[in-house]
Amino acid sequence: MDILDMDARAQSAALAAGDFSAAELMEATLARIAEVNGRVNAVVALRDADSLMAEARAADAAPRKGWLHGIPMAVKDLANVAGLVTTRGSPLFERAVAPKDDPIVSRLRAAGAVIIGKTNTPEFGLGSHTFNPVHGATTNPYDARLSAGGSSGGAAAALAARMLSVADGSDMMGSLRNPAGWNNVYGMRPTWGTVPGEPDRELFLHQLSTLGPMARSPADLSALLDTMTGADPKQPHGQSPADTLPGLFDAPGRLRIGWLGDWGGALPFDAGILPASEVALRRLAGLGHDVTPVAPPFSADAMWDAWITLRSFSVATGLADIYLNPETREALKEAAQWEVGRGLAMDAMTVHRASEVRSDWFRRAADLFDDIDVLVLPSAQVWPFDVTQTYPTEVAGQVMDTYHRWMQVVVPASLIGLPVVNIPAGFGENGLPLGLQLIGARGSDGLLLRLAQQWHAATEWPQARPPVI
Repeated sequence: MDILDMDARAQSAALAAGDFSAAELMEATLARIAEVNGRVNAVVALRDADSLMAEARAADAAPRKGWLHGIPMAVKDLANVAGLVTTRGSPLFERAVAPKDDPIVSRLRAAGAVIIGKTNTPEFGLGSHTFNPVHGATTNPYDARLSAGGSSGGAAAALAARMLSVADGSDMMGSLRNPAGWNNVYGMRPTWGTVPGEPDRELFLHQLSTLGPMARSPADLSALLDTMTGADPKQPHGQSPADTLPGLFDAPGRLRIGWLGDWGGALPFDAGILPASEVALRRLAGLGHDVTPVAPPFSADAMWDAWITLRSFSVATGLADIYLNPETREALKEAAQWEVGRGLAMDAMTVHRASEVRSDWFRRAADLFDDIDVLVLPSAQVWPFDVTQTYPTEVAGQVMDTYHRWMQVVVPASLIGLPVVNIPAGFGENGLPLGLQLIGARGSDGLLLRLAQQWHAATEWPQARPPVI
């Protein structure tokens, strides 16, 4: 097997055994990036090759730090890596060199990772399509005419194209799920609060976005999650390390799996997505699980209204200074201006009422998980679309009233901080990949990963159907 086809844990074991060196792995990685990144545009801000080779040789000469020792990683371009630019996809920050690592990057380095650059993201991470005026658009390795999804589109495409073996990402509205599904890889939104967030932001009010892992196998997903988790004394919501890897290969038992489909007709889907999802569900049932349809447990409209209120409130807090400055406002893309304008116009009681709806849905979901172990939804409502399109304006003939309405299917989990694993679900008749969201109760991250591992052992979709670039 080519060393770039190996997952990160296999690379790690081979490095520890001396089967190849970190320098050889770095050389192969840089050659692969040179070969395919011009077509995919997933890795950005790539560091100088001589410096990276020197760092890889230093890793070969040093005691092993951890399971990522000597493994190349690129960090999503919303997180700070000391000495690299953090553009956030905005021309306002294209020269903003980070003075220090974010906590998540420090943890990757402590485990031995060699940070080679960044992965592309939409401007400020807004939208499930990875394009921005600084680095351009990331294309789908399965069809370069199409979107790779977002906002962790660069990470997902780099994984699929074998430029990386494991990657970090973040997820507010499907950003670890939609691109994973569209690139035939795994992505995980952990239980909210499990992975420390941005320490420099307000620490208590906003509970929508989280960091998380992406990989070509659940084992790598689990290993990276365990590396990323753990309390940060400078943040109030941290938890103990997830420690999911030791039990990953244990059978999950016979699970009660609830299929939510189109949420009782509330969610439109492109033709072919639901039938292809149901094919995957039958295969999941064949692994010994009870898969049954579940009636809509909560109003989709109520969730959506609460979601866009809380999301705009959150986005506005981060971008208000740019928006309120006449010299910088026009540098924000239209979607960002819309979000911030909405957020700034809200009063406190509007936000409170949205959070009351969120609380009602949380209580209802908790009751639902008394009878169901895992809920399932598709990871996106549309197939990968034209890379030159800003966003889908209609789905199945239904007009989309916002730039992100076409991703409403991810809101039920995001709104209340539930853990979700995207599993590759196969391919449609159009030859494009799709994913399924495995959604669990808070704290069920380990269970979801065990189910994903069982699925992976039976399917190995990332390995069975790699892209041809």
